Amino acid sequence: MTSPTAEHARTISLVTGGNRGIGREVCRQLAALGHTVLLTSRSPASAEAAARQLARDGSSVHPLQLDVRDPDSVGAAAREVAKDFGRLDMLVNNAAIMYDTWQRAPPPISPPSPRPPRPVSTAPGAPHRPSCLLRQSPHARIVNVSSEAASLAGLGGGTPAYTITKAGLNALTLMLAAELRGDRILVNAVCPGRVATDMGGPGGRPVPEGAAGIVWAATLPHDGPTGGFYRDGLPIPW
Repeated sequence: MTSPTAEHARTISLVTGGNRGIGREVCRQLAALGHTVLLTSRSPASAEAAARQLARDGSSVHPLQLDVRDPDSVGAAAREVAKDFGRLDMLVNNAAIMYDTWQRAPPPISPPSPRPPRPVSTAPGAPHRPSCLLRQSPHARIVNVSSEAASLAGLGGGTPAYTITKAGLNALTLMLAAELRGDRILVNAVCPGRVATDMGGPGGRPVPEGAAGIVWAATLPHDGPTGGFYRDGLPIPW
């Protein structure tokens, strides 16, 4: 990944899981706003293919390999961003896998499963790892893509791995907002709603609508809110 010197003056935005669905649309919308967008994916080939697709649509982004579950991959990506740009202005923590609709929460006492479900969604610890790069920015933002399904105010049954992981991400959002407040880094969680992606399935809202709320949080003004949970720019209960 290389970048012209002029791009150092632009907003540097990194989107995890940017190769498809909501993540790719967030990349497109941020690029349309003039950001230097780092589109990341676990697979370098997937990142490059998504970048080519966006280029055909008139959006220029930089592909970058990043697996949020792999500390070595996170470290390598952070070093590459530091080398090429020296800072990171916005982190959109979007990467997620699998919606475990076939699972139910286990009873309090149960035998261990011989085939435990694969971990889903973003690793709760991943969003804080690039914080050193974010501290180099005068207007850093972190957006954790969450789900209203994880709201304790209306928590129900089903999809236990997905729901619990997103609830953990919400808790981390509050912790990071408190810890990074002194560095003027705004940290918020956003629910895009049920979106017509591979995971959301048919019948969901259009992908650009779901992505718009994420872009709103990523581009908040300096005096914008932090430590909040939003959908379409409006607060929702934790």
